Amino acid sequence: MTLKTGLYEQLINMLLDSVVKKLSDGHYKIQKEKIDEAEAHVVLSKYLQIVIQQSLRSLPVERRLEKQIETCNQIISFIKNFTNDESLTDTVIPADTEILLAILDSTSIPPGTRNHIPRPLTRLSQSSLFTGSRTEPTLASEIKKEILSSDRIDVLMSFIKWSGLRILANELKEFTSRPSTRLRIITTTYIGATDIQCLDFLRGLPNTEIKVSLDATRTRLHAKAYLFCRDTGFTTAYIGSSNISNPALTSGLEWNLKITAADAKDIINKFEGTFETYWNDNEFLTYTPEIRERVVNALKLGKEPSVSITNFLFDIRPYSYQQEILDKLEAEREVHGKFRNLIVSATGTGKTVVAAFDFKRYFQKNQQATFLFIAHRKEILEQSLACFRAVLRDQNFGELYVGSYRPTKSNKLFMSIQTFHSQEFWNNTATDYYDYIIVDEFHHAEAPTYRKLLEYYTPKILLGLTATPERMDGREILEFFDGRIAAEIRLHEAIERKMLCPFQYFGVSDCVDLSRLTWSRGGYIVSELEKVYTTNDIRTRLIYDAVRKYIPNAEEVIGLGFCVSIKHAEHMAKTFNKYGIPSAFLAGSSDEKTREDIQYQLRNREIKFIFVVDLFNEGIDIPEINTVLFLRPTESLTVFLQQLGRGLRLYGGKEGLTVLDFIGKANRNYNFEQRFRALMGRTHNSTQKEIEDNFPHLPSGCVIQLEKVAHEYVLENIRQAIHQRRASLVNRIVSFHADTGKELSLASFLETYNLSLYEIYRKNACWSKLCAEAGIIRDFNDPDEIPLTTGFARLLHVNSRRYIDFILKLLRYGDVAEEKLTEENRRMLLMFHYILWQKALPNLGFSSLRESIRRLCANRYMVKELEEILNYNYQHIQFVNKSVSFQYPCPIDLHCRYIRDEILAAFGLSTLEIKAELREGVKYIEDYKTDLFFITMYKSEKDYSPTTMYEDYAISDTLFHWQSQSTTSDTSKTGLRYINHMKTENRILLFVREYNEENGFTSPYYFLGPANYVKHEGSRPMSIIWKLEHPMQAHLWKETGKMAVG
Repeated sequence: MTLKTGLYEQLINMLLDSVVKKLSDGHYKIQKEKIDEAEAHVVLSKYLQIVIQQSLRSLPVERRLEKQIETCNQIISFIKNFTNDESLTDTVIPADTEILLAILDSTSIPPGTRNHIPRPLTRLSQSSLFTGSRTEPTLASEIKKEILSSDRIDVLMSFIKWSGLRILANELKEFTSRPSTRLRIITTTYIGATDIQCLDFLRGLPNTEIKVSLDATRTRLHAKAYLFCRDTGFTTAYIGSSNISNPALTSGLEWNLKITAADAKDIINKFEGTFETYWNDNEFLTYTPEIRERVVNALKLGKEPSVSITNFLFDIRPYSYQQEILDKLEAEREVHGKFRNLIVSATGTGKTVVAAFDFKRYFQKNQQATFLFIAHRKEILEQSLACFRAVLRDQNFGELYVGSYRPTKSNKLFMSIQTFHSQEFWNNTATDYYDYIIVDEFHHAEAPTYRKLLEYYTPKILLGLTATPERMDGREILEFFDGRIAAEIRLHEAIERKMLCPFQYFGVSDCVDLSRLTWSRGGYIVSELEKVYTTNDIRTRLIYDAVRKYIPNAEEVIGLGFCVSIKHAEHMAKTFNKYGIPSAFLAGSSDEKTREDIQYQLRNREIKFIFVVDLFNEGIDIPEINTVLFLRPTESLTVFLQQLGRGLRLYGGKEGLTVLDFIGKANRNYNFEQRFRALMGRTHNSTQKEIEDNFPHLPSGCVIQLEKVAHEYVLENIRQAIHQRRASLVNRIVSFHADTGKELSLASFLETYNLSLYEIYRKNACWSKLCAEAGIIRDFNDPDEIPLTTGFARLLHVNSRRYIDFILKLLRYGDVAEEKLTEENRRMLLMFHYILWQKALPNLGFSSLRESIRRLCANRYMVKELEEILNYNYQHIQFVNKSVSFQYPCPIDLHCRYIRDEILAAFGLSTLEIKAELREGVKYIEDYKTDLFFITMYKSEKDYSPTTMYEDYAISDTLFHWQSQSTTSDTSKTGLRYINHMKTENRILLFVREYNEENGFTSPYYFLGPANYVKHEGSRPMSIIWKLEHPMQAHLWKETGKMAVG
């Protein structure tokens, strides 16, 4: 057996093992991995399929079929005996077996009809590819037969043309006229391509429902796919490039793949799950006569984006990311008592819509509320008024006070800041006249303009909307909002939603070595950077060459270059002009006319680059920017993202942003990890692994590509940081006050260095010990430091308000009177005990929980540290949790996080004397008539495992798809308990997490609350859809909805 060099994914059998061992002599590098337990049944059965196929094929020709059947039956017999699974008796193959093709209801077959159900020419059990070849049936003819032989049909189509729909019209009419059928179609208004008569025709069919996206200018759905569901289990799907149009179905060079459940069940599962998620997404509205006019307008807007349509076409319901911000605003007020709230997000990401929904929530409780909306431009005010009217469903809401507009009343105004000052509006209203004030985009204005407004009025709620928490006059605006940002729309979320343009980020290998430059107060010294950058012609040439390499069409460039100093910016502009790339520089000291002239030149492509230092001081706000050069290291992640954001604005004809980041050998304290983590968006992997794998998880349309040497520099920096993480933390603690001027605390340290609690508690570290190593604590000798360090690491997830309050009260008193506790609080105390000590009382030598608490409180510094952890978690709660009504004592709160030990204690399974153990994912508590489901959605340790990742997932914020254990049938006692739980008054409770581990720690479960049976499919295992009694918080829906749009 000869093996070629290259990639494999092959089970190593005895023969392969011997060959691989011979190759492991140093000349070849062999890469292997263990079989993932979650995927083992699939991997092993596929291997056996190959072995059995080869063996059956090799049997002698004489009586081959008979011998093949005998061989299969012997295999079945062996498996039955080995597993003691008597149900396998029914799977034995008869000697005279045949292939079942159909079962027809003879009472419904018309006289003289031979084949009642038209059968596709391609197989129902074997996938196939359509390429438009003359040797294969046409796509249209096959789809017609698929329609007529289905029980349910789901169609996902970016656009539908009448020229294509009329080809399928008769079959669709016949299909939908049959009882118990269902046709569901999702489509869009993108670029106005769909014909409105198609939607009208489909809406007129029985058993049919259409959903449509009204977002006509952004393509978030470009799929073309059909799912033909059959109750027999022989479901098929078509996925490819063909929309429903005549050329696509009949004559175009389109490629479409037919997939069958028989040989690609995991793909069918993903299709079904994804479709259900789209179907339940608020973006897609049910097509009814009531929204027809809005659809027509959206189609017009898609064809001609410049068409003026005054009514709001979409956003009448918040998207999930907008709801997440609304949840955070609610928490700021109800949990933290903060009523001055700031939302930070790039221009164009829907902040006004969020503000409208937030006010709607307030207005529903306060019908007489007075309202003021302040902005600096008439266009913003007009759009905002239209948005508020759409959200409030009141076309009479509010009046404009700007330019020639004059209101009749002042109680609900949309006013410009200029009008506020010119009319001296404060003289007309009392300081407490307005209940709710929104200030939009006030980073554009000079400080005194808004200061008068913000210092005069005392509203019940002040909501600020801004693209950046720094103003262009250099002053921060956080002082008006208690130093807090209530919510931010994340970069990757905005890109996925097509609210920001995608980026192509190229890390260019820099020739300057910064590793030996002085590192002081959290960064490089500007004068040293300036010197190495302005006296190095080789580097300047390298920058020019990189621009030419990555942007060959320089005529299209509208670029910004970020420099370390004014001298550096001036140097770059002069050098680029010398090389033939027209450029200029701006400084904070540049006069207004110079700024306007240079920005005008850039917009009109008279120059290609503006080189700047601080984009806020220079007042750069040009949405056309399509190229950004990072010509200096940016230590602040916030500044880096704000600079990047200047190029991510959407603009007509702009495809994306090109980023050239010049990466040299950095000081060991420089943090590359947080920069790339922010660019990647959400991933389970470490930053190091993502970089090593060339960034497989990025926002849609984005690319990160590092040149070879830059790649090595970044990885070296990250590996060094991981290796020296503890020493780095200690050094930062030592110099914290000198570097920042702040008093040292766990919270201030985490906030300053953009760290999470998990980064402190990795590898058996704790805050007190780190402070002791830094010399901040000089008498640290707590007796239980080691067990409490691991215990603290287990409670970093705690986010239930009453649980935190309960523990903090215990710590303040340093004691507890168990006999005075309610049973619910006693269980909460037991939860806390097990999370800390992990053992039952007798195993620790404790006779009571009181002794457990006293033992903890004997550790002076560790108790103080625990208080800091809990207070930090409390201050970062971003939702309003609620309690669930139980018929028994149980201190578990809705949507909060708990590890398994806490849950078992909360439900009385763990006691003072015995710590319960649970290996399975389900537990039935008969005394409480309660089923606990412990659901881990990503069961495989692999990054992507299609065989396991479509078993458990959220379909919407109220529907959850769950697969039972493989032995549970729908006729078993357990299966029937699930199906009939509402009749028998059994409760189903869902605890859900994404992964077994995250951040190197065991992942906690989110409590999604009680769920009720909706329907199920299959048996052994059963696939059940549950309806949650309480909708998920938006942040939970985002985590559990694996197939959610965007």
